[in-house]
Amino acid sequence: MRNNTSAVVYACIAVLSWSTVATAFKIALTHLTHFEMLLIASCTSLVIFALLLTFQKKWRLVSELSGRQWGYFALLGLLNPVAYYLVLFKAYDLLPAQVAQPINYAWPIVLLILLALFAHQPIPPKKYIGMFISLGGVVLISVGTGQSGGMDIPVHGLLLAALSALLWAMYWMINNKFKDKTDGSIALFMSFLFGTVYLLIGAVGVGVHFNTLPGILSGMYVGGFEMGIPFIFFSLAMRKTSNPALVNQLCYLSPFLSLFFIAIILGEQIVFTTYIGLALIVMGIMFNQYLVKK
Repeated sequence: MRNNTSAVVYACIAVLSWSTVATAFKIALTHLTHFEMLLIASCTSLVIFALLLTFQKKWRLVSELSGRQWGYFALLGLLNPVAYYLVLFKAYDLLPAQVAQPINYAWPIVLLILLALFAHQPIPPKKYIGMFISLGGVVLISVGTGQSGGMDIPVHGLLLAALSALLWAMYWMINNKFKDKTDGSIALFMSFLFGTVYLLIGAVGVGVHFNTLPGILSGMYVGGFEMGIPFIFFSLAMRKTSNPALVNQLCYLSPFLSLFFIAIILGEQIVFTTYIGLALIVMGIMFNQYLVKK
């Protein structure tokens, strides 16, 4: 019972952290470009994961990685954090937070399609119901939110938000395939090590200007509370709980809590189509995960 209580507390910390990051994205993007924000965030996350390895006394495992594993992480780091977050942050730069966040959250639906195409895992017929419910929510947010709220919703911003969902689904699929071969903390550290190196090299050509303290602090917040700390607490929750389904279900609170922060801190007027669309996305995902037999 005590372990389950601790697991719920850890899961709630992770959920609360993830709930604030959409707001942090928008704040940081008022001071930084999407590339500058990612560079600061990735460096921050790398430090967090390095401290985690130190605390867990796992540096020896890094030295034991094979050349093939180093090559695998070199490719994985290019996907996450580099490609995924560059696309996601640019989508947030172009779209209202209440639009970008729910569309990105539809990545489990994209994952189903990718697993069917590349891992030869057929989609159970009933799961098409959940897929269409979630996609209906994406369409409602994409089309209805701008009209209902009078907001500018550029098409290329919507495409980037959808691409971010695709990239995260690809990362999840690839990482999950090899998760049993590498310690989770090592995998996070190595991905962000290579990702940060790529970004530092890119900064030479792109050019960066960290001339505002609020921008630097908000970028560090993104790195800590989107990429770093929540993954640690979520992993702790999953290790301690005897009811992993409950921990997973708590994560579905995150996008709804996020709308609260978006409204209160950013001052965005959350329109009814966003609420309905997000509810449809979550309903579709939960239908497929809990009501359809594997």
